Amino acid sequence: MYRNSRGRPGVVLAAAAVAQFVVALDMSVVNVALPAIRTALGFAPLDLSWVVHVYALTFGGFLLLGGRACDLYGRRRMFVLGLSVFGLCSLVGGLAQEPWQLIAARAGQGLGAAAVAPAALAMLTTTFTEGPQRVRALGVWSAVNAAGGALGVLAGGLLTEYASWRWVMLINLPIVAAALVFLPAGVSAGASPEPARRERLDALGAVLATAGVGLLVLGVVRTDTLGWGSPTTCATLAAAAVLLGVFAFAEARVAAPLLRLGLLRGRWVAGANVLVFLAAAGQFAAFYFVSLYMQQVLGMSAAATGTAFLPFSLGLVAGTVVATRVTASRTPRASLVPGALLAAAGLGWFALISPDGGFVADVLGPSLVTSFGTGLVLAPVAAAATTGVAPHEAGMAGGLMNSSRQLGGCIGLAALATIAARHSGATATPAALNDGYALGLAIAAAMFVLAAVVAIGVLPRRRATISVPRSTDPAENQLEGTPS
Repeated sequence: MYRNSRGRPGVVLAAAAVAQFVVALDMSVVNVALPAIRTALGFAPLDLSWVVHVYALTFGGFLLLGGRACDLYGRRRMFVLGLSVFGLCSLVGGLAQEPWQLIAARAGQGLGAAAVAPAALAMLTTTFTEGPQRVRALGVWSAVNAAGGALGVLAGGLLTEYASWRWVMLINLPIVAAALVFLPAGVSAGASPEPARRERLDALGAVLATAGVGLLVLGVVRTDTLGWGSPTTCATLAAAAVLLGVFAFAEARVAAPLLRLGLLRGRWVAGANVLVFLAAAGQFAAFYFVSLYMQQVLGMSAAATGTAFLPFSLGLVAGTVVATRVTASRTPRASLVPGALLAAAGLGWFALISPDGGFVADVLGPSLVTSFGTGLVLAPVAAAATTGVAPHEAGMAGGLMNSSRQLGGCIGLAALATIAARHSGATATPAALNDGYALGLAIAAAMFVLAAVVAIGVLPRRRATISVPRSTDPAENQLEGTPS
């Protein structure tokens, strides 16, 4: 097994958790600051959304490539490189004077995050032995990951209102520095495993996957201005489908693929990736609609809205703690099913919002239920997605899971936002907006119900054996992990 024998596993966990926190934080921290950014840099209304979209585009598009690069060139090396790029681009974004400079910096942040996220997960799965030890480590990582997304709204509101929008970028610098300090202290120079045999990066697969996923994200995020039925959107999504189809065809015929398709034949890996796709769609939609409800219907300020997400963050952490204890002695399935159903119940409660509602009944109560259930899901899903995965494919599995989460959040949010906007209609009254948000939240609840169905119907009741290829022959390179 690839294991860090000379380093300190606890410090490796700290480095991975801190890095994942800043990656998750950056997914949401700029959202509340967008009006201030538009005023300060003179963004055109239609261009402002690219501050958010370009991060999702480069992050999602390069995740599979980043994950495989971790396996080929070393987890630590890609971790440090990705964090360095992320930190440098955060500095550039914080000092930006023109719109294009900020957009370029956000693109660079997404590129760095695409290396950091799978590297952090791969370091944990190769440092901690599969079983209770790994489950506890992934529970901490998942809690920090979830809290980063929720606290991003809080940090964005407070920094924008009491400091400057620039600090939503500059706040990343001390966090990145902390992760880089932790890593050398806990991991020796050769601790990140190099493959036993040096394989070449699958260049064709890298091009096809990056272009295909990138076009998929691009087509989805532009629906806010172009619509789902526009010729541009249809052409972009069709091109993405063709490229991804060619990617799957090519990957089945190369000896060292970017994504070994046999990995997806394992029920743990396949089920966990479908589940995290659905859960991310529901979670991202909850953040989006509840934030808009508080500001545009209840009339809360940016700082108050950010502060109101603090209970959500605490519920996520509590849920991951409980899930970690449950999963340590049982399979991830034992926490995933009740967690998904509880999150669905919380979102169903959210869907009862009203224009004359209040914080306690319409936000706080459902926030606690939804966040606790989501925590029960997020903690074990990483363990499920890496169960039975060979150490030399840990980066591949990490890139795949992060891609599924990113695509689920991006596609789900774009689809639900469109549905909500059409339901609200052209009249932007609080009552009309409330009806649209309520519908979006109800559909998000259905996403978690589907996630529970996947957990029940697809995930095995017992753990899997390690999934490894039988040989380098591409025709035989499809062995799956099977329940033991």
